[in-house]
Amino acid sequence: MITLNAHAKINLSLDVLSKRQDGYHNLKMIMQTLQLHDTITIQEIKSGIEIECEAAYVPNNSSNIAYKAAEKMVVKYGLDAGVRISIDKKIPVAAGLAGGSTDAAAVLKGVNSLFKLGLDQQELMEIGKTIGADIPYCIRGGTALAEGIGELITPLPRMEPIPVLLVKPRFGVSTASVFKSLEIDKITDRPKTELLINALQRKDTHFIANNLCNVLESVTAARYPLIDKIKKDLITKGAIGSIMSGSGPTVFGLFDDTEVAKKAFGILKKSRNDCILTYITND
Repeated sequence: MITLNAHAKINLSLDVLSKRQDGYHNLKMIMQTLQLHDTITIQEIKSGIEIECEAAYVPNNSSNIAYKAAEKMVVKYGLDAGVRISIDKKIPVAAGLAGGSTDAAAVLKGVNSLFKLGLDQQELMEIGKTIGADIPYCIRGGTALAEGIGELITPLPRMEPIPVLLVKPRFGVSTASVFKSLEIDKITDRPKTELLINALQRKDTHFIANNLCNVLESVTAARYPLIDKIKKDLITKGAIGSIMSGSGPTVFGLFDDTEVAKKAFGILKKSRNDCILTYITND
């Protein structure tokens, strides 16, 4: 049996450069790991793949991306055994936080360790990208530039471990639907990616917070005005920057003061369904 933490992620920036022939999009994103995590326990069983999770909204069948990750490893390496995966779910789903992808990444790492397959990180990332575009990043984690469809990962200087307040509205968002509605040629406000990377190098948290940018906001926020309201709420409560993560709908605020973040959390959790105080991490 092996137990791993599967960390959530946020996008400090998200740019969509073009649509590809295969239907995917070429992206350029700065990704960051959070302390917030699911806990994944993996154990060997005689045969088959089993998913256990107390959260009723998490599927326990082959539609779960963690199941697909385990199945890929069992088939690819001809394992003469099955896998039971227990998920202690803490990351909101359909939230733009890679909740499914990070579980799948943990399963790939866990099966590799449990069955002593000896795969290195790059080999696991290669397998991961055949299952989901965010999985290679989730395997590596930390502060990183993600390009291509999200599978080309370049480590960046670590971000400072500041507080992050997550607020997820009471609805989910279809990533595919958001990308389908995005009109790339009409994007006017794009991330200053290179300037953000320079800010990471000099640990200029305020520059990063002031220049958060996600081009998918133009789609999701137009459908759901609550996105912009939450951003304004977070800034009013002391966040030094706020933006939607991924395709949404989760909005996060970066704080430079833990007590201010705790106070904001105390206020917002009274009126929001999913409000989580966490921190930047690179573990």
